[in-house]
Amino acid sequence: MSIRLRFAPSPTGPLHLGSLVAAAGSYYYARREGGRWLVRMEDLDTPRVAPGSAEEILAALRRYGLDWDGEVVFQSQRIALYEAALETLRAKGLVYDCACSRADLQRAASAPLGAEPVYPGTCRNGLNGRPARAVRFRVPDETIAFDDMFRGRIEEHLPTGTGDFVIKRADGVFAYQLAVVVDDAAQGVTQVVRGGDLLSSTPRQIALQRALDLPTPRYGHLPLVTNPDGSKLGKRDGALPLPTLDDQRVAETLETALEILGLKAFWPATPR
Repeated sequence: MSIRLRFAPSPTGPLHLGSLVAAAGSYYYARREGGRWLVRMEDLDTPRVAPGSAEEILAALRRYGLDWDGEVVFQSQRIALYEAALETLRAKGLVYDCACSRADLQRAASAPLGAEPVYPGTCRNGLNGRPARAVRFRVPDETIAFDDMFRGRIEEHLPTGTGDFVIKRADGVFAYQLAVVVDDAAQGVTQVVRGGDLLSSTPRQIALQRALDLPTPRYGHLPLVTNPDGSKLGKRDGALPLPTLDDQRVAETLETALEILGLKAFWPATPR
């Protein structure tokens, strides 16, 4: 069976160098193995979606020679799939309603400074008369382990690593963890090559895949592009959009991305 990889940007602004590294890494892997490369717009967080951003992202991918297979999928058009997955988990007793606010979680934070807090299980056994807000996945008491294609063996004990996590937010939006698991399975994704900032999400996604009886792809997490202070380069930090008009700058930017990936000598495409 042909392998399938995907690039799944959020249309909240233009692509930047870090985005290009992630896109090029997954694209190269798919093409090297004779597989398919899909594009999915993760546009569930509608308040953050920038008008015209999806079209701008697709134009930038074409400009850098990253042509995808098939139609572009938009998560906002797939809500029924996420609802069905939630009902499956509810029927298995693997989710529960949570009344905790962000302020509650901050007060109960149990993680080192800068790390993601571990949910303390406040609502695991009931809401104690408080109104429901979010829906959480009841994590199994086990260690999730997988072999990352680039980083080797990764292990995390979910109860102490993350605790029960949100799969439907208080504002009614399905959370990234559930949506990406449902979509990867529905699209037949066999390998996930993505940025290292998503490494911490992988054990949670594997737990959801097992709970929903879905296949687990092979995972590989690429090096992050960072700011001079070592922090992740991202849209929220003012990362500059990819140049798309000047041929020389496009070629130089692609060359930089390939150098980060160690692919410069093997790249099959040229920007256009």
